[in-house]
Amino acid sequence: MSNTLSLKDARRIALAAQGFGMRRPERPTVGSLRKTADRLGLFQIDSVNVLIRAHYLPAFSRLGSYDRTLLERDAWGPLRQRRLFEYWAHEASLLPLDLHPLLRWRMARAERGEIGYQALKRFAAERRPEAAAILERITAEGPLTAADFENGSSKSGWWEWSHTKHALEWLFWSGRITTATRRGSFARVYDLPERVLPNAILDLPTPDAASAQCALIERSARALGVATAADLRDYYRLKPEEADHAIAVQAEAGILVPVRVEGWSQKAWMHRDAHLPRRVRGAALLAPFDPLVWERGRTERLFGFRYRIEIYVPQDKRIHGYYVLPFLLDEALVARVDLKADRQARILLAHRITLEPDAPAETLERLGIELDRMAAWLDLDAVRVGEVIQVG
Repeated sequence: MSNTLSLKDARRIALAAQGFGMRRPERPTVGSLRKTADRLGLFQIDSVNVLIRAHYLPAFSRLGSYDRTLLERDAWGPLRQRRLFEYWAHEASLLPLDLHPLLRWRMARAERGEIGYQALKRFAAERRPEAAAILERITAEGPLTAADFENGSSKSGWWEWSHTKHALEWLFWSGRITTATRRGSFARVYDLPERVLPNAILDLPTPDAASAQCALIERSARALGVATAADLRDYYRLKPEEADHAIAVQAEAGILVPVRVEGWSQKAWMHRDAHLPRRVRGAALLAPFDPLVWERGRTERLFGFRYRIEIYVPQDKRIHGYYVLPFLLDEALVARVDLKADRQARILLAHRITLEPDAPAETLERLGIELDRMAAWLDLDAVRVGEVIQVG
């Protein structure tokens, strides 16, 4: 028989699992950053840089003004300092190193051409010699970017990748190369895993696919607190046939506890170690790719907050703005802020603030504190607010 959770309790469990409601450290350390990475299980990477690149923001939302070079060192620093690696998880992501063995089954499937888009799969078959030649060059010459294979300049845009970029991406998906660092406009610099990742990680045994998928589902459940099967699959982008058996195994082991959540039509699962706080207090601006809100259906179920990113929507058809961050106040999403870092003018621009119908009276004051905090963290001198809209 399933336990029943009120929607309020489900929200509190989810927020606590994601690291909200705890007192922020006065001076975040590399230790607190690594605890956040382990708790979340990944930082999603995105190319948009109108504010700051997305992988920096989840730690800021939870820790406050941390030193971004700590994250850069963990992700792309000297080998002995590495604590994160890049791979496809929930989209392109930075992941704690202990997840590397749990994703090797995906690398193996990519190597065999069983996953990935069609242009990628060709390099597992008839175009494999071209990829092999690229791999040989990286082996001989050391770290290289895609532009290094194209006479020093990238000739292709995001939607018109060259054959070289497709080959590099296939080698990356298959685990034959990884990201050594990032350069210039955030371009990947590729190298062999054995020259980038610690031997202690590469030497770990490779679990079979079913066992790895079980472990990934457990990590998803721990990070989410309470979730539907679709939520659990989405965290590391598992297909139903990859995740459903894992959910059943973890339920049989008592790690996943079946629950019903008030107002949810879907069955839900709660991690057995999930914590239900008496209340959650705090304020945070959330990246569009923050794991608390990246699954839009879950965000609507948990918070009654319909959220869509409008980057690819024509300007005249946008409702809330280009790069809109939800504002979390205590246990509710109460506002949306369209933000831009004007680095030349050294101003954090809040083009538009949209308040939800039930936003409490102190919303703008608390939001102002977080905007000031973000401006200082981004080394900007001031915050400039455009229009403020009250919905409802």
